[in-house]
Amino acid sequence: MLTLPNILTLSRIVALPLLAFLLWWPRWEFGYGLAFGLYCLMGITDYFDGYLARSSGTVSKLGVFLDPIADKIMVATVILVLTAQGILTGPYVGDMHVIAGLVILVREIAVSGLREFLGGLQVSVPVSRLAKWKTTFQLISLGALILGAAMPWWNLDLGSLELNVPHTVGLTTLWAAAALTLITGWDYLRVGLKHMD
Repeated sequence: MLTLPNILTLSRIVALPLLAFLLWWPRWEFGYGLAFGLYCLMGITDYFDGYLARSSGTVSKLGVFLDPIADKIMVATVILVLTAQGILTGPYVGDMHVIAGLVILVREIAVSGLREFLGGLQVSVPVSRLAKWKTTFQLISLGALILGAAMPWWNLDLGSLELNVPHTVGLTTLWAAAALTLITGWDYLRVGLKHMD
């Protein structure tokens, strides 16, 4: 059970309280810088735990169970804390960016329930290429939002509007992730509906 891939997965879960603590102080730029470094490190372990498990032939039931859970609670933790601290706001629409985060969270919960239902029927739902793009946009988005709070001086002056570059990238990719979330969520739902009486 305690293979290197599983240890990497568990390390992401163990690091979550520290990540949440660092994100809890939105005016603490150094803390957000540390949070960005930790978030990147967690993303790297996410890649390597799967890569090492497959390449060394040590894919375990524990790893298959824990890996998606670690990913989902990391994303949920970051979205919830950034929302609570007012980071998911922007020009023109204000707090409406929270809707993109909400779409992502609802989809993650729904797809987890659907996968559990289909697992009981011995039906496997492979991860699509579009779902991988969704995950990529999601990870870039949250990392950029954290970086924006760590570097509030990295701005672009557009005359009447001044935009924080990483924050703007974060909000834009968050909406891209939310759009892909709806598309891939519908794909999973269609598969599930075929197996429901």
